[in-house]
Amino acid sequence: MSFYIGREASKLWKRICAETTTEINLLAENWKYLLAGLVFQYIHGLAARGVHYLHRPAPTLQDVGFFLLPELGQDKAYISETLFSIIFLSFFLWTFHPFIFKSRKIYTVVIWCRVLAFLVASQVLRIITFYSTQLPGPNYHCREGSKLATLPRPDSVLEVLLINFPRGVVYGCGDLIFSSHMIFTLVFVLTYQKYGTRRSIKQFAWLLAVVQSLLIVASRKHYTVDVVVAWYTVNLVVFFIDKKLPELPDRSIAAATLLPMSIKDKNDRTKEENHKLLNGNSGDPADWRQRTQVNGKIMEDGKTLLADSAMNGA
Repeated sequence: MSFYIGREASKLWKRICAETTTEINLLAENWKYLLAGLVFQYIHGLAARGVHYLHRPAPTLQDVGFFLLPELGQDKAYISETLFSIIFLSFFLWTFHPFIFKSRKIYTVVIWCRVLAFLVASQVLRIITFYSTQLPGPNYHCREGSKLATLPRPDSVLEVLLINFPRGVVYGCGDLIFSSHMIFTLVFVLTYQKYGTRRSIKQFAWLLAVVQSLLIVASRKHYTVDVVVAWYTVNLVVFFIDKKLPELPDRSIAAATLLPMSIKDKNDRTKEENHKLLNGNSGDPADWRQRTQVNGKIMEDGKTLLADSAMNGA
């Protein structure tokens, strides 16, 4: 048992080292895209913080989702955040599975380049939308009478740039259309839908996305329109950008060309080369016909290549 564990641990370590080398090479080629995507996450947070200065609390707008879904209340508002954290963490860990498992279809660096491209495009549309029209926030801390519903004028530019993280992100107001939580959730689900391998997990991921949508509305963090717009906008963004991006390289083909031949493959190749030498045929499989030699002449399919009558003077 200890021998088996040691052998598997050695294989796992070699796999991790090989995958790390591959990913480092990809990171050296694509670090600019990753850095740009991460920087834009800060820009998106800065934009959401900026619109909070423009937010003015008012009575909650009429919403069909508020009529259909019972309000969870402030004491249960954490449920939607917990589910979102589970979705985020699960997807993050899945993108690193090539370091552990043998069966892998993606490269971690490349998949995150695609994910960040989807996120950035969706967030650009989101920033344009929530700055176009500021709606009164339905969340508890954004309603009339709450001290957090409005922000005082900043004393310095630094106060704005620091965005009061993480409190400023959690208790933001005004950045409603469309839901940022649903942007991340749908991008993650759509990515796994294309590159994941387990059908049951794909179906479960879509179920979680629907549940997440309902919890967001039930928690009164967004209006129903914020969630609905996110569903069709993100799907369209991913659809069009995915067509513009180059497809991921096929790892199965790359692995087949890089892995050394087994003993069986070597023996088959040796037999094939000997077959060519003995029969005088080419490497084309269509030309693998048995040839025999009679009276110094090569016969093919029972017929002589050169007429014997020529030798008899006929």
